[in-house]
Amino acid sequence: MRYLNNLVKDGTHMCFGCSDKNPIGLKLKFKLDGDICRSEFTAGDQHQGWNGYMHGGLIASLLDETMAWWLWLRDIPIMTAEMTTRYSLGVPVNTKLVLESWCESEKKGRLFDMAGRLLLPDGKVAVKARAKFMKVDL
Repeated sequence: MRYLNNLVKDGTHMCFGCSDKNPIGLKLKFKLDGDICRSEFTAGDQHQGWNGYMHGGLIASLLDETMAWWLWLRDIPIMTAEMTTRYSLGVPVNTKLVLESWCESEKKGRLFDMAGRLLLPDGKVAVKARAKFMKVDL
């Protein structure tokens, strides 16, 4: 994980999605399970849009980060190029959520096609996302 280590080596890594140092960040942690990248997140009251439900922009951030980490864990330095998000169910706060991502197709030039989803505790898919990530030079 040469590229990831380069980003965090000096202690100034403040990523909103994954840094422990960002006081308002999501502090997500990721692991690979076969060909799926997973994380868990429990939204608090500060993550609301409508009362009792998570803000849609923060949901998109969760999925963006999860798809990116599928690539980072394979030592591929990338940035988001394009992303679409489809919301099917409201995502309640104070509920443990599961985030998953996978690669739909490997590199097309500098682009990777990724997919992700947010699962509610009952296993229902509340949100799906698709994205293109571009490989960058670090």
